[in-house]
Formats: sequence, C-alpha cells, structure tokens
Amino acid sequence: MTFRSVSILCFFLVGLFGFSQSRFVIENKHRSCNIKFKLINNLVVIPVEVNGVELSFLLDTGVSKPIIFNFLNVSDTLNIKETETIFLRGLGASKMVEALKSKNNIFKIGEAIKLNQDLYAVFNANLDLSPRLGIPIHGIIGFDLFRDLVVQINYSTQRLKLTEPEAYKMKDCRKCETFNLEFYNGKPYINVKVEIDAKEIPIKLLIDSGGSDALWLFENEDLGIHSSDKYFYDFLGYGLNGSVYGKRSKVDKFFLKSFELKKANVAYPDSSSVIFAKQIRNRNGSLSGNILKRFDVVFNYQKARLTLKKNKYFRLPFNYNKSGIELAHDGVRLVKEEKGKVLNPKESYQNNTRIIIDTRYKIALKPAYGIVELRENSPAEQCGLQKGDIVISVNGKQTHQFSLQEIMQMFHDEAGKKMRLRVERNGRTLNFSFELADFLD
Repeated sequence: MTFRSVSILCFFLVGLFGFSQSRFVIENKHRSCNIKFKLINNLVVIPVEVNGVELSFLLDTGVSKPIIFNFLNVSDTLNIKETETIFLRGLGASKMVEALKSKNNIFKIGEAIKLNQDLYAVFNANLDLSPRLGIPIHGIIGFDLFRDLVVQINYSTQRLKLTEPEAYKMKDCRKCETFNLEFYNGKPYINVKVEIDAKEIPIKLLIDSGGSDALWLFENEDLGIHSSDKYFYDFLGYGLNGSVYGKRSKVDKFFLKSFELKKANVAYPDSSSVIFAKQIRNRNGSLSGNILKRFDVVFNYQKARLTLKKNKYFRLPFNYNKSGIELAHDGVRLVKEEKGKVLNPKESYQNNTRIIIDTRYKIALKPAYGIVELRENSPAEQCGLQKGDIVISVNGKQTHQFSLQEIMQMFHDEAGKKMRLRVERNGRTLNFSFELADFLD
C-alpha cells in the first residue's frame, strides 16, 4: 500500500498577526528540539498536540495550513472555536470539500509551541487516511511549521530536528547539495532535471513530502515529458477531492545536481485530476517521499534553501506493487490464538456432566485487511480476487500477525514470486494464487 499525495492545492493568504504569539517558538535555552517520527510508506508521521489533545499528523510540505481529518471523532475534545465554514479544493476530480476554519488553536510539536494557529477541519468521513496507512492519522501540517523553523529530517534514524532560524548554523558538508527554493502559495518548488528517451529535460517540481511516490510528472509532448512504452494504468492515490488515477512507468534518470537516481519510479496522473495543479506557472509535477527518504534533508524556508545528503537508502532499488492489490484496514475479525504451553485443561461438573475447558487458546479481536483497489488486468484480478475480499492469510501466514505495511511490502517482491492468498468473501473462505509480474522492466 502506498499512500500518495494529499497535497492541498488551496490558496491561503498569510496575513499580519497581532501582539500574541504568531509563530512557533521553542521553549528551551538551546532553541532547538528533537522529535522521533514514524516512517510509513515514505511518509513522515509526527506527534502533534492540538489544544492539549495528542494526535498524529503527516508532515507535508505540500499543504498550506493544518488540516484535521476525522473531525467528527475528535471535535468534542479539541475544543475548536471561532469557526467559519469554507470549501477546499485539492487533487482528484470531485467537487470541493466542506471544511470548518478555526482560529487561535494551540499547537505543540515537541518543545515547539504556537498559541494562535489556524486549522481547517474536514467533515468528509471518506477522507480518513488511517485505514490506508494502518495507523491513526488525524491531520496534516506543513507551511506554518516550515516557515517558522529550520526543519531537519533524518529519514534513516527517523528523527526530526526543529531549530529557530536565528540559532541554526549550517555545518560544512562537502557531500551535500544545496538548492534554491521558489515559493508559490506557501509551497516549495525546486528546479531539477529528468532524462527521458536519452534527453535531459529541465523541470520544476513541487516538493511534496506528503506523497509516498517518487515522482509525478505532467505529460507534455512539447517538452518531451511522456511515459515510456512500458507502463500500466493504476490507482495513484487520494486527494481531498477524490481518487487519482494515471500511468505508472520509470524515467531513465533523475538528477538532483550531482546526485543521480537511475530507473526512478514515475507516475503520470490523468490531466482531469491535476487541472488546478497545472495552473502554477511552469510546474511539471511533484517530487515526493520515495526520493526524499534517500537523503538527510534540511528545509530552511527563511533562506529559501534545501540541502540534501545521501543516506543509507540512496541505493535502494525503486520497487513497486506487482500484485495490483491495495489493502486497507476493514474493521476487525475474531481470531483463535494459541496462548502457549498449558499443562492441564480446566474441568468442572454440571448436572452430572463433565465439562472440559481447553485453555490453550483464546479468542481475540484482530485487524481485518480488505482489498479496496484492484488494478485491471493485474495478476490478482486475473486469478479471481475481487474488491471487498478480506485477506486472511498470505503464503500460509495469518495476516493479523503483520502490520498493513508489512503485508503490502510482500507485494513489492521480485517478479515471478508465487503468492497464495486465502480470503473471506460473503461468508465463504476461498483460496487464490498468482505470480507477481513486472510490467516495467
């Protein structure tokens, strides 16, 4: 499962603030703090305290203002106030999404705190990201944090460091590359190069840490930006306004100055899904988590600089889902589990009847994983699997023993690997098998 871009293409005005605290400040003498984060599908998930309530947010350079999802579940405890109804537009072809704008909220991230943060609470329950990522996700945060603080992301150690700009000192780094950033509507853009059909093409990309893919490119024949002959049509992800579909392929090379990435994954979203994204002058696509995670990253918005240094993930191959299956949490299942070694079963007598209770097993509630997307003509579809099937086991291993991400990673294995799935469908248990297939090499 790869959760892709949730970048919000809304246009927000950054106004003047009053005398109250109008920026994130760090409450210690070092003016810097470290935060442990979770790396899920190339996405950075950080703990954020909103009005005293501990939540989990995606750290997303592609969003202008914090957005709260699952609003109906957390509204009572967040004490949201000073609200007005607005409508947001994002990726996807659906209509605009209703949201509640709230002012003067208290945000705390590690030891960084802001006392008058605006946020946008989305009503649409279909935008719950938690089932897709396998962990609770309550919202996304971006520009306001990056604008106020220098943000260092160490993907390999899963550590985030926040520093007040006046206290930040850039270390000499001969193995680093530094880029100038351009900003449009509070979002960072970078000028880089891509090689397609042996031709190097200059491109401008949104830096989108809220997307788990490597690259998204907008097809443009005049510039030579197009998919190769080897591609397949696929579900690409969810935006605020619905599902996004398009082509999946690879580019020959992708260049970040001296850093060269070969055979990088690329997606070409349908033009109807990104019509508003294309309105940014000269934008050619997005650079996302599957590339960012290969570096130690420093975002310095105050100086409009991005600094990259290769980390242990740099040489990892660009794999992709070769099954055609997208899974998500789909409620819970009753599962019979072995307790471990039990010496004697419990015995009792009732009405002269001997009753033996076998204490070797217990019944527990475990997460259920359902098929929510199934690629047309994929190996999984061709063998008879269907959307809505609940996957019970993969290659003889019970799915409840694994996280959602661990199961999805099995579908990224080498082409030719045989997969055996047992599923529940309408009260029946069915068995299917197929081989992972590589359509791009």
